[in-house]
Amino acid sequence: MPAWLLYTVFSLIFVLASTALFFFTLTRGALIMRAVLGNSRHDAAHVYPIYSNMWLIRLVDFQPVIAAILLFQYDRLVSAITSGLNHMDLRGKTVLITSCAFGNVIPRVVTAAIESGARQVLIADIIKNELDHAQGKLSEFSGKLQFLQENATAMKQADGSVAVNVIFFLLHELPHPLKGQALREAARVLAPGGKLYLAEFHRPDVWVLRALSWTYFKVFEPLGLALWHTHDPLKQLEAMDGFTCERRTVFFGNFQILVATKNLVA
Repeated sequence: MPAWLLYTVFSLIFVLASTALFFFTLTRGALIMRAVLGNSRHDAAHVYPIYSNMWLIRLVDFQPVIAAILLFQYDRLVSAITSGLNHMDLRGKTVLITSCAFGNVIPRVVTAAIESGARQVLIADIIKNELDHAQGKLSEFSGKLQFLQENATAMKQADGSVAVNVIFFLLHELPHPLKGQALREAARVLAPGGKLYLAEFHRPDVWVLRALSWTYFKVFEPLGLALWHTHDPLKQLEAMDGFTCERRTVFFGNFQILVATKNLVA
């Protein structure tokens, strides 16, 4: 094997291994250390440092990196949500984004909501640094936004107070008991006729992708595997009654977009 090719192969292996170690340290590795040190009892104990430390947030929140993590389906997933918002009449209504997310999803959702007539957009997250970071992306909309430091599993919003609730890749990071609580809260704050837009991982249809996805979750985010079976968000929403749900999967079933419409009161 030529020396340059050998050097290239080893360099690639080193970069991939270093990247994997970096993300493991700041995701599952951090949670393991918290448990060992007895720091896993507060409300935000499940939140990775990568989502709470401002320096790390700014380091990682780079659109190409975020797109690569979602296998370059990020734009497709966000577009499915914004397209739905663009076809709604939100004049005078309130839109809620539950939990901040990296990339341009929040600016795009805010833009679509305001263009459809939304009176205000609420952005809620348990981590203040996430809210501060999101606010920096939204200066042009400052008059119509409200940033709320709230827990997705115990929202302070009144029953039926929002016309739309958007949750983008939150459930897979929540401990299993909190997954259902977050969905129940998301349902509670929706007004009759309102819509919940939820994007998440899904059990891939192709066995190769399924094996790779299973390995990824086992190593980095083991709480996400429950979305494949015991904590399928579609089944949980349908079990609540009062919702009409649609699920669309993309990229050979690797990701899902749920649209749950709260039934009108008879």
